[in-house]
Amino acid sequence: MSSNELEKKIIDSYRKDEKMMILIFAQWCINHDLNPETLYRKAYPNQNKNQSLTEAMELTVPKEEAGDIPTDTLLGVLSLFGNEDLAFIVTEEMQKISGNK
Repeated sequence: MSSNELEKKIIDSYRKDEKMMILIFAQWCINHDLNPETLYRKAYPNQNKNQSLTEAMELTVPKEEAGDIPTDTLLGVLSLFGNEDLAFIVTEEMQKISGNK
């Protein structure tokens, strides 16, 4: 395998993993009655609409059909991809939710 082929495989793998991270985020939001796009805009107000998030939202299921996604798991995945700003917004939202109980 050439170095170009290896590089392409690594990039493809990263993109697939990144799409999974976005899907996990979107489903976590749905599971907590939150709008993924709204939270994303809070974290990244200067970015245009995120096409990957739009695509991921099409793959989410109603929270009644979804499995539980622990917040710690989501925060870990976000951190792996350097989404610290989004992780901060998720943490803020969880504090709001916990405060309402």
